[in-house]
Amino acid sequence: HRGGTEQPPVQPRVKINEKERFDPTQFQESIVQGLNQTGSDLEAVAKFLDASGAKLDYRRYAETLFDILVAGGMLAPGGTLSDDLTRTEFCLFTAQEDLETMQAYAQVFNKLIRRYKYLEKGFEEEIKKLLLFLKGFTESERNKLAMLTGILLANGNISASILNSLYNENLVKEGVSAAFAVKLFKSWINEKDINSVAGSLRKVGMDNRLMELFPANKRSCEHFSKYFTDAGLKELSDFARNQQSIGARKELQKELQEQMARGDPQKEIIAFTKEEMKKSNLSEQAMINIIWTSVMSCVEWNKKEELVTEQAIKHLKQYSLLLKAFTSQGLSELSLLLKIQEYCYDNIHFMKAFQKIVVLLYKADVLSEEAILKWYTDAHVAKGKSVFLEQMKKFVEWLKNAEEVKE
Repeated sequence: HRGGTEQPPVQPRVKINEKERFDPTQFQESIVQGLNQTGSDLEAVAKFLDASGAKLDYRRYAETLFDILVAGGMLAPGGTLSDDLTRTEFCLFTAQEDLETMQAYAQVFNKLIRRYKYLEKGFEEEIKKLLLFLKGFTESERNKLAMLTGILLANGNISASILNSLYNENLVKEGVSAAFAVKLFKSWINEKDINSVAGSLRKVGMDNRLMELFPANKRSCEHFSKYFTDAGLKELSDFARNQQSIGARKELQKELQEQMARGDPQKEIIAFTKEEMKKSNLSEQAMINIIWTSVMSCVEWNKKEELVTEQAIKHLKQYSLLLKAFTSQGLSELSLLLKIQEYCYDNIHFMKAFQKIVVLLYKADVLSEEAILKWYTDAHVAKGKSVFLEQMKKFVEWLKNAEEVKE
């Protein structure tokens, strides 16, 4: 034990150096200087950025790099430029506000990220941040950012999950999100089409969230539809309406199944369904499809073909009032017939039950002879056609004879 003095623990050197080294000033000066030299020639900008990646630490200063390319200098929280530092006049925010220029800028970012793959994540983070800062930018700056983001989304350079930033409460409340979304979706659809938008939104589970671009008191299908249609985005408003109605149908079907499982009286189920039909603006044809699916989903079906027919007849007899309440039009009857045809075809042990189900519903006054004859002659679909037409042959002949006797 020498002299009893303990050595102080050795500090890992790297950390101190790293802390010291995180100083973007030098980096910023190099980038700003380069951009001042290349000016508005975006081809030259792309070449400069490509070459600088070998000399400068892009990995560490990714945020600084993107801030400068977009806003001309480093951004303070909220989106204002940090004043005291060097900045350039050549950036996205000072560029011309048109699609062509924004497409050229999208190319600059695209080339940079293709060359330095590790910047991909940082770039998405940057866009997310910029969207949160929208209130700090001028209207023209927002428009350019919206156009650029739309183009990048259309070409798959960034994920649609960045749109999460637009659901920020303050941006929504002040109408900034909706106005930004208009420009963004316009440039996205211009670059690709509505299917590209739909596909990307579905991928990140945002296809049903578009209404949230508006504050709660304006979150209706009508308001959304009018806002985007007036802005020249009818395709987007149709898409949202369709999503809304698919969502409403799924909810309704779930609710109906629960009511049936509880054994609620049919009168109550009918009243509830009529109310929902009005609320969701659904046609009777759409409604009868939902009801059929709900009725057929609330049972454990027997796996044996010979027993399932009997079970189905008993079950459908029980719900004939409900089915009858939503087949007041010929089109709804045909809709139901096609639904039954598809169901018996898709569920193989129901193949032989088709005729018995139709006859039961005829006797219960759910299906009319006109509808059955129309289905038989020309309104059926291809699924299992030959099997089902053969099954129905005798009954149809009987119906035709009955008609003649009546006359």
